[in-house]
Amino acid sequence: MSQQGGRPTGRDDDWWTQLYDDSREDTGPTAAPDSLDDRFASAESAVSAGSRAAGAAPVPKQGGTPAARASDPAPTQIPTPRTEQPSSIDYVGSGPPTYAAEPTALPPADPDDLDDLVADTVLDGAHYGACTLRAASVRGDSARYRGEPRRDSLLTARFGSGDTALVLVAMATGARATPGAHRASAEACFWIGRAVGRSHARLAEDLRAARRGDLKSGLHRLTDRSLGKLRASAAEQGIDPEEYAATLRCLLLPADPDCRTRVFFGIGEGGLFRLRDGEWQDIEPRVTDAVGEAVVGFGSLPSETPEGDRLTMDLGIPTPPSPYEVAPEPPREPFRFRASVARPGDTLLMCTGGLAEPLRGEAELAHHLTGRWSGPTPPGLAAFLADTQVRVKGYADDRTAAAVWES
Repeated sequence: MSQQGGRPTGRDDDWWTQLYDDSREDTGPTAAPDSLDDRFASAESAVSAGSRAAGAAPVPKQGGTPAARASDPAPTQIPTPRTEQPSSIDYVGSGPPTYAAEPTALPPADPDDLDDLVADTVLDGAHYGACTLRAASVRGDSARYRGEPRRDSLLTARFGSGDTALVLVAMATGARATPGAHRASAEACFWIGRAVGRSHARLAEDLRAARRGDLKSGLHRLTDRSLGKLRASAAEQGIDPEEYAATLRCLLLPADPDCRTRVFFGIGEGGLFRLRDGEWQDIEPRVTDAVGEAVVGFGSLPSETPEGDRLTMDLGIPTPPSPYEVAPEPPREPFRFRASVARPGDTLLMCTGGLAEPLRGEAELAHHLTGRWSGPTPPGLAAFLADTQVRVKGYADDRTAAAVWES
């Protein structure tokens, strides 16, 4: 044949034609034709015979086991790793949900407003101090089927650096059946993120010093101010503030490994749970109506009582002078606040109603997550996402969840 890169000669072309032309007969001593595969097999057999003659060990074919010789060393056994956690599943309950497990239709897009598009899924995570964070927001089965945008929004942000840093997780859900619900929830997360970020140094200091009263009043004012911005935005757009509204749930985590205080605050429905010693506890702060009676139940999960625990359950909303920003008009819904002291091995879960409702109403889901999240190490991002997407028939809303594993 010709040299690499050279033009082939006529003789080369003739050789190539003779080799691959099926119309030509074999040039061997037999008149029976053969193929290139036959010739390759013949050459392989000759090479293998030469290797065996030289003392090389034969290579067993797939599925076969060569006879062991007395001089052969014992095979090395590869241990099978133990499964620490049960595998993830697609759904729990008596049957599969109505909708498909994967997205079907995309939301409509405006070529002049592509910033308005919302991704189907958002996933994040971090490790600071004594806690490992996993957070995810997923479009619900119903919205995926109908081609509607995800109404839930998720914000994870770190303000500051070193042991004085403060991690904020904020999640919001826009009003149902409202065209701009996804914009309202994103704006709510944006405003609370800006407010907390500008006050993060003082907030981190209050967390380390356990100034619960200052934290509660200050965060109440920051929440009021953020949702006041949302109402002002609705007025600018000519939208009814009741339609351009969102629930808001937040978690503050100090980066200081010596500070075990975890603070939850927000407005609106959702869930706050704790997995401790293999048991789920529903620790959502109770809210009261005008006459002081509790109006929030806890479903099938056991609720926590203040006796014998360091979690606080003071429901008063003090309004003394605060070092934080002053709020405009207060929101109509009650403010929720809870400061807790974490223990090693705890898992704290904050979520929107899309996950809180099936977790309260379906014991099998709670049992599954107990097995998945009680291991010695937190799940990775992909595993956490799969866990938050375990579906339950009758529950098809967006799901946003943030879980914190304590070491």
